[in-house]
Amino acid sequence: MQLTARDKQRLEGVHPDLVRVVTRAAELTDIPFAVIEGVRTRERQAQLLRQRKTTTMNSRHLTGHAVDIVPLADTDGDGDIEISWRWHDYFRLAPVIKAVAVELGIPLEWGGDWRDFKDGPHWQLPWKTYPAPRAV
Repeated sequence: MQLTARDKQRLEGVHPDLVRVVTRAAELTDIPFAVIEGVRTRERQAQLLRQRKTTTMNSRHLTGHAVDIVPLADTDGDGDIEISWRWHDYFRLAPVIKAVAVELGIPLEWGGDWRDFKDGPHWQLPWKTYPAPRAV
């Protein structure tokens, strides 16, 4: 799989280590995926908070330490490849991204592993290893 121009554009401003993971995962996997969001503005974060698609205004997206990646699949059997929101597609893609992070020695957290607010598309560099000014 190859990253598209749109994927690369959405990675602009994202921490280089996270870009390395996404780029390498694309090289290694045959599971198609797309980058849907990298760096966010405070306005965008506030919008997502109002929509209850996030729980914080202190997102790693605000500092370029997070990215949202979605698997692409034929979700309705019509032959069209589109964004999948099905958890089993995330569970197929997640091990690939995790393995790449280990290969590159880059610690990475997946929102799908979170206990309280599961976020399948979300990948972030940990605060402890990658401190950044709080966005609040």
